[in-house]
Amino acid sequence: MKRVTTTLALAVLAATLLSGSARAEDVKAGDLVISQPWARATPGSAKTGGGYLTIENKGTAADKLVSATADVAGKVEVHEMAMNNGVMTMRPLESGLAIDPGKTVKLAPGGYHLMMMDLKNPLKKGDKVPVTLQFEKAGKVAVTLDVQGVGAQGPGGSAGSDGMKMQKMDHSKMKM
Repeated sequence: MKRVTTTLALAVLAATLLSGSARAEDVKAGDLVISQPWARATPGSAKTGGGYLTIENKGTAADKLVSATADVAGKVEVHEMAMNNGVMTMRPLESGLAIDPGKTVKLAPGGYHLMMMDLKNPLKKGDKVPVTLQFEKAGKVAVTLDVQGVGAQGPGGSAGSDGMKMQKMDHSKMKM
């Protein structure tokens, strides 16, 4: 009987851990769940870096990511990248990034992202970068970006063959 109870308890524990409903890196703030925070390593002389994460709104009201700060950078902005006439453009979202109720917004290479400007030091693979996100309703939320390799395309550190070509980006509308 004791063996059956122990086996059952282990099975319940394993099912709970494997369910994925609450991963260790998830940060909850009000109705928001922030997961998979990561950044790319930067070359030694780079003054900008990108931060990425996923925000899920489990509530019934919209929220908005309005700003972010990080000690590693002089300034952090919420940006959007898009293709316009074959040229990658990037612009800050002056009014913030809406997270509608029941929706998930992914900040990832080639789309929405945190642009860390005036980096004080290069971001190195393996570093942990504390960032504070400011939401309209959920308030300030601390997350830690896990720094992956220079060409990483996701939080697992994989590099894709379609890595961004920085020379083709239009930075003309960026405020420094």
